[in-house]
Amino acid sequence: MEDHGEKTRRLLRGRRADASGRDAEAIAAAALLRQGWVVLAQRARTPAGEIDLIAERDGLLAFIEVKARPSLSEAALALGARQRARLIAAAECWIATNPGHGAAGMRFDVVIVAADGTARRIADAFRVGD
Repeated sequence: MEDHGEKTRRLLRGRRADASGRDAEAIAAAALLRQGWVVLAQRARTPAGEIDLIAERDGLLAFIEVKARPSLSEAALALGARQRARLIAAAECWIATNPGHGAAGMRFDVVIVAADGTARRIADAFRVGD
């Protein structure tokens, strides 16, 4: 049986991770806006899961997963096959309920954010079938 102290520690870890994720998403959204993207949604919930950011520029629609880790190299390794499959399924759900976007195509990007706020975007990070 789990003790009260462990439950409290787990709850605090979860809250810190959520706050860190929200901060990283804000950094990523600000960078996209500076680059001329229109952010269509943040933390978009679909029946298949959540999409961190959805942005469009010149008809190109990007579904963006944001990963915050202590270093950029750790963040770059943080998106596994299961998460890619979930993101693809969530994107399909979002497109079904939000037609009219992505006339110039769609892609999946990953924005990695280090603890110091440094962000790097990996454009077209993966494709359906990878």
